[in-house]
Amino acid sequence: MDRLHLMSVYVAVVEAEGFAGGARKLHMSPPAVTRAVAALEERLGVKLLNRTTRYVRMTEAGQKYYEDAKRIIALADEADDAALGINAEPRGQLTVTASVLFGRLFIMPGIVEYLQRYPAVEVNALFVDRVVNMLEEGVDVAIRIADLPDSSYRALRVGSVRRVLCASPEYLADHGIPQTPDDLLKHRIILARGLNPNNEMRFQRDGQLQSIKVQPILSVSDNDSAASAAMAGLGITRLLNYQIAAPLLSGKLKILLGEFESPAVPVHILHREGRHSSAKIRSFVDLMATRLRAELSLN
Repeated sequence: MDRLHLMSVYVAVVEAEGFAGGARKLHMSPPAVTRAVAALEERLGVKLLNRTTRYVRMTEAGQKYYEDAKRIIALADEADDAALGINAEPRGQLTVTASVLFGRLFIMPGIVEYLQRYPAVEVNALFVDRVVNMLEEGVDVAIRIADLPDSSYRALRVGSVRRVLCASPEYLADHGIPQTPDDLLKHRIILARGLNPNNEMRFQRDGQLQSIKVQPILSVSDNDSAASAAMAGLGITRLLNYQIAAPLLSGKLKILLGEFESPAVPVHILHREGRHSSAKIRSFVDLMATRLRAELSLN
């Protein structure tokens, strides 16, 4: 069998976590998929998958081969797109990731527009409040709110967001308004762990960064819960400004210590570096960059 075909079958089985799922994804019969993986293992002389009646799991060699195979398949797709020309119609599967709320507010409307414009593309939207390993999870494009380390991925900055302290008017009426970051030590703090993985909050004072270690009365894993608790008058929380745009506009929350805010956090569109960007990735990145740069809350 063709080596690239065997690689594609193996990758599909791994990502579907089973031979039946891989077969459905490739529109092949399960026995044909099983034979292809067996042929690949025989060709390589190494076991790639551990099989049980319930699941398949990659061996150590299988994990490395999966990563290399994904890269080779992507390069082959790029070569096809380059041969077809820059104006090739986007087609195929595109996997996009972003945080849950950011994805719902900003990315999903862009995906809808994209699919209306390019009906030959199928989009898998992975909205989760964690950093996704793009290679391991087969992600083509990620929207990240962070200062990015150097990597083999191409990053396009499209805006920034602010870390803001906020509380309800009722809480402030009962407990007073903090005037400096040090005053937070005397207040009830609600910590959103996604934005604050430890108990330290950083502020900028006289051009210098200052850290305050707080003792939260409530720690939550998601941002919506932190905002809800703050709106209920429980205490002060810190979130990104776009996450609480509606309650800020309605007056349910008030921003505190704005003059001490730490530097804004950049928003990037991240995609794999390559000699050629595939038509589906290039067109999606272009569309989302235009949309995000037009968002007033991000610029």
